Amino acid sequence: MSNRRAALGFIFITVLLDMLSFGMVAPLLPKLISDFLNGNTARASEYIGMFTTTWALMQFVFAPVLGLLSDRFGRRPVVLLSNFGLALDYFVMAIAPSIGWLFLGRVLSGITSASIPTATAYISDVTAPEKRSKAFGMLGAAFGAGFILGPAVGGWLGNHNPRLPFWVAGVGSLLNFCYGVFVLPESLPPERRQPRLQWKNANPVGALRLLRSHADLLGLATVNFLGYVAHEVYVTVFVLYVIYRYAWNPRMIGISLALVGVTSMVAYASVGPIVARLGERRTLLTGLACAALGFALFGWPSPVVFLVAIPINAYWSLAGSTSQSLMTEHVSPFEQGELQGALASLRGVGMLIGPGLFSLTFAYFIAPQHHLPGAPWYLASLLILISLGIAWVVAKDRKKMKTRVKTTMEHWRRRKPAKAHVPSP
Repeated sequence: MSNRRAALGFIFITVLLDMLSFGMVAPLLPKLISDFLNGNTARASEYIGMFTTTWALMQFVFAPVLGLLSDRFGRRPVVLLSNFGLALDYFVMAIAPSIGWLFLGRVLSGITSASIPTATAYISDVTAPEKRSKAFGMLGAAFGAGFILGPAVGGWLGNHNPRLPFWVAGVGSLLNFCYGVFVLPESLPPERRQPRLQWKNANPVGALRLLRSHADLLGLATVNFLGYVAHEVYVTVFVLYVIYRYAWNPRMIGISLALVGVTSMVAYASVGPIVARLGERRTLLTGLACAALGFALFGWPSPVVFLVAIPINAYWSLAGSTSQSLMTEHVSPFEQGELQGALASLRGVGMLIGPGLFSLTFAYFIAPQHHLPGAPWYLASLLILISLGIAWVVAKDRKKMKTRVKTTMEHWRRRKPAKAHVPSP
C-alpha cells in the first residue's frame, strides 16, 4: 500500500512539474524567439505558429508509438523517458545559440511528451474502475495547479534572466527523472503486457483501429476529440477577444486566467464526490452541458457575464475525467497505453485544426459587414453540444457496462499465450 501511495504521489508530481515547467517557459518563449529575430514581431509570430504546429505533429505521430511501447515494456520506462526528454528539451532551449536550436528543443519535447498519457494509463493499471474518475480528477487538479503557478514563477525568474526559467524547468524535470528511478514501481506486470509489439498500430491511423473496435468507445473518443478542438478557442482567441471587446489590460487578463486555473482546480477536485452522487454518465453529461453554456456566455457583450462564465465553463472538467474513466473500461489491461496514445494523437489533430478554425472565425466576424465578435465562442459551444448529443447515446452507466467489460476480458484471455497466468480483472 505504501509503495502504491508513493507511486501515485510520483505520478501526481510528474503531471504537476510538467505543467509547472510548461507554464514557466510558455510566456518567455515568444520573447526569446523575438530576440533572435531582432525584435521582428511579425516573423516571431510566424515562428511561434510553426513551433506549435511542429509540436502537435510530433505528438500526432509519436504518441501512439510511446503508448504501444508502454503496453509492451511497461509504464515506468516510458514515464522516465518522457521526464528525461523534457529535461533535455529545456536545457537545449536554455543554451540555444540560434532559433534552430530552439526548434530542435520543441521537436524533442513533442516526441517524448508522453508523461501525461502514460500517467493516465498508469492510473488505470493501479486504480479500481469505480475510482478512476476521481483519480483522473486529481491529475486534472495537478494540471490546473501547474497552470496557475507556472506563469507566475516563470515571470519572476524571467525578470532576472530570460533563460533562467528554462534552466529551472530542466532541473525540475531531471530531478523528477532521478526521483522516479528510485521510487516509481512498474504498474503493469509482465502477464498483463502485450505479448508482442503490434507495429501496425504504432502510427496514428493504426491507433485509431482500437478506437473503432467498439461503437461506444468510438463515440466517447469523438466526444473527446470535439472537446480537444473546442479547447483551442482558449489558446487562440481568449486574449485577443477580451482586449478587442472589453479593452482589458494585462493585469485584468492575468486575473481572468488565474480565475480559469483556480476554478478548474476546484472542479477537478470535486469529480470524485460528484461521480459518487450522480454516477459517471450523468456527471459526463453535466460537464458537457456546463461547457456548452459557459462557451455561449463567453460570447456575451458584458465583461461581468464573461467572468461569471469562467467557473461555469470550468466544470467541463467533469466530462474529461469521466469520459477517460469510461473509455478505460472498453479496452483490455494491456491496451491502456495504446488507448492513451491514440487519444494523445487525437489531441494533436485538435491542436492542428483548432487554432486556424477559431482565428479565422474571429477575424471574419469582427469585420464590420458581419460583426459578431462572440462567434468563436458560439462555435465552440456548438461543438460541445454535438458532443453532448453523442455522449447521451454512447455513455453507459457502470451496471450497463458489465457485459461489455466481461467480453473485453474474455477477448484479452484468448489473445494471451496458453501458458501465461492471467490475473483476475
